[in-house]
Amino acid sequence: MTGLILQDVKKSFGKVDVIHGIDLQIESGEFVVFVGPSGCGKSTLLRLIAGLEDATSGTLAIGEQDVTHVEAADRGIAMVFQSYALYPHMSVAENMGFGLKMTGSSKAEVKNRVSAAAEILQLEPLLDRKPKALSGGQRQRVAIGRAIVRQPKVFLFDEPLSNLDAELRVQMRLEIAKLHKDLKSTMIYVTHDQVEAMTLADKIVVLRAGRVEQFGSPLELYRNPDNIFVGGFIGSPRMNFLAGTITASGGGTVTVDFDGYAGTAMTKTIEGIPDVGSKVMVGVRPEHFTDGGSTKLEVRIDVIENLGGVAYGYAGAETDAPLTIQLNEGHTAQEDAALVTGFDPDRAFLFDAKSEKRLR
Repeated sequence: MTGLILQDVKKSFGKVDVIHGIDLQIESGEFVVFVGPSGCGKSTLLRLIAGLEDATSGTLAIGEQDVTHVEAADRGIAMVFQSYALYPHMSVAENMGFGLKMTGSSKAEVKNRVSAAAEILQLEPLLDRKPKALSGGQRQRVAIGRAIVRQPKVFLFDEPLSNLDAELRVQMRLEIAKLHKDLKSTMIYVTHDQVEAMTLADKIVVLRAGRVEQFGSPLELYRNPDNIFVGGFIGSPRMNFLAGTITASGGGTVTVDFDGYAGTAMTKTIEGIPDVGSKVMVGVRPEHFTDGGSTKLEVRIDVIENLGGVAYGYAGAETDAPLTIQLNEGHTAQEDAALVTGFDPDRAFLFDAKSEKRLR
């Protein structure tokens, strides 16, 4: 197994800076997910690691080897793309073994590695089929198998589940997680889907505009976001943000009055005390609303989504701060009616409205 180290890696296309000095250390055997909105640079960063793009500056090491200027074929990586990129005239076995064949591996070695990968991915009954006779999930497993047979130092996945339907995405997430558990290899996975990131990753790299906003375990990012962007991106449904004003400050606590919603003020303990009159954003996750919360809000429910095991109420759709509220089983909330709900201030997050950084 092999880890990776990126030091001040930058990438520019002409005068356009895309990756802005990223420092990152990925431990051997970790499953790391790059996540962020479209255009944040996650696929470009993956291509830099793969050697498909040259870094403008900075260094990149895989294991003990500096691979900054090493060709992609010599980096010891294998990549799985969003498109399956299978040869339609070849069988599953031929597709999986083609790369080994081209590098001069013996027929016996190719057969052994393909058989081993097929067993891991449950592709043994399909080895003689052509890609046109496979489902989308089966084709993606073949593409992953083609990577496995190379026995790479590092696996790279570039949004491999984007072409699958919702049910297959869930199934393939489980299969990729099991694959990592079985192989114990270093894997880097790119997605814009934070659910994939939360369910697959040992560590998540949250990217925005070519910069790392935060790097840590899924629960660390969920429980302890550094800024509004991370707080809003990690978690589904996304975190609610309520505009407020500091009306009292001192003794290790602050009091916040909410702008636009009736209810009680929030008193919260924090270390750094902002000035009275400071504008803040209070982050509350939908699942943290409860009837027993000490900070109360009175809202008008616009729409209720009943999803079976859980329901969500949506309020303030016409405002700048719409709310998503998870409703408890047996709730009495009704559409077009007022609802008094609350939350525990200890579970809320406080952010500076201007810098968007967390106030702790």
